[in-house]
Amino acid sequence: MQIYLPIAEVSVNAFLLLGLGGIVGMLSGMFGVGGGFLMTPLLFFIGIPPAVAVATEANQIVASSFSGVLAHLKRKTVDLRMGTVLLTGGLVGAALGVQLFNFLKSQGQVDLLVKLCYVVFLGIIGALMFVESLNAIRRSRKPGAVPVRKKHNWVHNLPFKMKFRTSGLYISVIPPLIVGVLVGILAAIMGVGGGFIMVPAMIYLLGMPTKVVVGTSLFQIIFVTAFTTLLHATTNFTVDMPLAVLLLIGGVIGAQFGAMIGTRLKAEQLRILLAMMVLAVCLKLALDLLIEPSELYSIGAAGHG
Repeated sequence: MQIYLPIAEVSVNAFLLLGLGGIVGMLSGMFGVGGGFLMTPLLFFIGIPPAVAVATEANQIVASSFSGVLAHLKRKTVDLRMGTVLLTGGLVGAALGVQLFNFLKSQGQVDLLVKLCYVVFLGIIGALMFVESLNAIRRSRKPGAVPVRKKHNWVHNLPFKMKFRTSGLYISVIPPLIVGVLVGILAAIMGVGGGFIMVPAMIYLLGMPTKVVVGTSLFQIIFVTAFTTLLHATTNFTVDMPLAVLLLIGGVIGAQFGAMIGTRLKAEQLRILLAMMVLAVCLKLALDLLIEPSELYSIGAAGHG
């Protein structure tokens, strides 16, 4: 069942889009990531132009994250106060990111930049998470292993401290604000919720408990990506509604299943699964960039890469 996407100017199978939305929504519910870091590259692979994929994907993230947050609010695993601090930084970052995106679009470099950003970020984060998760699994298998309590690091010594009761933390608001700004910029340029950066930062940098991280990350993602979509739709006109609706339907259904599966797996198992998926997508994107000659430079290319 082919449908024509007016903004992307391509025809795509509707069931393929529903399926992709469902899979990514499921990951969103399981891991507390918006799923954009997987969905946006998947849209590149089926022929959607990067500028359209980035802007439209933000829509789908809002819906699947909202669906996931509802499931987490029922379980009281959302730190609303921490979410609000992250969100403040996120909105500032998103506004900056859309400005940068528009500038690069006017220079004609946006497609290449988006793909390069993906390869770099997914590679670094996937590798770090994979190593850390393997170590955690090894530790948990040792007989009589005691879970390691997070030690206080330099982050805890900064000024402007605030109590975050749900997370059991008393830390400075500066690190969460900075994390929020960075995630906002990435949301605008890469069409991601930023969960794949937010979740590791909340666990390792801020020392939040894993069970609270997922819901809190999704809470912040909803507002930042909604704001990003609005900015893209009004300044770039790159939001493709039929594409967004199909991804949305799949995403909302998938997120509910994901939240159910997520509660049945151990935190280390969840993290290693996520790390493996991040690395797989990174590898595919890197190969695409290396193997296919980039259209930007094809005129002066001698032979084919």
